[in-house]
Amino acid sequence: MNFRRGMTREEPEINFIPLIDVLLVILIFLMVTTTYSKFSELQITLPTAEANKAVEREKEIIVSVTADGKYAIDRVLVNFVNVSTLAQELQRVAGDRVDPTIIVNADAGASHQAVVNILEAARLAQYPRLTFATQTGSSR
Repeated sequence: MNFRRGMTREEPEINFIPLIDVLLVILIFLMVTTTYSKFSELQITLPTAEANKAVEREKEIIVSVTADGKYAIDRVLVNFVNVSTLAQELQRVAGDRVDPTIIVNADAGASHQAVVNILEAARLAQYPRLTFATQTGSSR
């Protein structure tokens, strides 16, 4: 039964303008309240030490390695062939010193393998006392 014969029925329509207004307000709110975190690569700070300059002792042997892999024992360049020759050089430099302390002075750009070579040479030469040199002062 259609009692309204002459009237046409209007289709319901959705008005998107208020919806867009609400979404824009939410978007602005999210942009203002969002914290942006900066992701960067791993930052490493080399060790530093706050101490007086160490007095050079007789039982110390300073073994240095540069960034390009050159070795020096007590400030004298050593030709590195393998670990056993480096151990022989350590024994030669130590001479008659009993149980010397090996101070490893590695450049910041030196490879880990170069430092491990020094540690292995000290082990082969049977010098168990090792220490590492650090920068003095604060570099932070």
